[in-house]
Amino acid sequence: MLTKTKITLSAKELDLVCNTDIILTKLAIIEKVYRLLGDVSIAWQQKLAELDNSQLSALTVNPPKIAKGENYRGLPYVMLDYPRCFGKDNTAAIRLLFWWGNFFSINLHLSGNYQQAASPELLQNFEWLQQNNYWICINTTAWDHHFIADNFMLLTAITKEQFAAKLSSDPFIKIAKKIPLNEWESVIAFMIQSFADLIKCSFTKHPADEKDL
Repeated sequence: MLTKTKITLSAKELDLVCNTDIILTKLAIIEKVYRLLGDVSIAWQQKLAELDNSQLSALTVNPPKIAKGENYRGLPYVMLDYPRCFGKDNTAAIRLLFWWGNFFSINLHLSGNYQQAASPELLQNFEWLQQNNYWICINTTAWDHHFIADNFMLLTAITKEQFAAKLSSDPFIKIAKKIPLNEWESVIAFMIQSFADLIKCSFTKHPADEKDL
């Protein structure tokens, strides 16, 4: 039975619903982002293959995974996970996220044994991470990716002692960085460099020791 409520469209909504070009363009953009992340996943795999590190080798058992959806906080997204070791108690993952209308971001997510193993390197690299505009998650859930104040804060807002406390006591650690979509021409360099930075900050040596990552 139809309700008595009259459902109407605003002039803007009516214009949009009659315009097929908007949806077709959106689909084309998502497809390009999906292909872009596919190319990036190959570069990430090559980057890890260049590093002679048994700990990293254990993280590369699962191949990269790309997924897309329509509703992260109401907006479309595409994401790449690699490495992607997601366990009930132990997680080691790097997630690249394209979020429509907002940004590309890269997140290092660690918990359990992986967090313990990476903590000394992360602490050693604290000042470097601060200087290079990395953020830390302050949320109680690891599955939000927005940069609103209740989720991430810049590492420059905390001390090294506070960072050490989080590494030792928090159930997970997420360190992230973002780039706005209007800097599209710099996105690939951002993805490759940030991935190398996060790997070196957590599983290998201090990035400041490397002249060319």
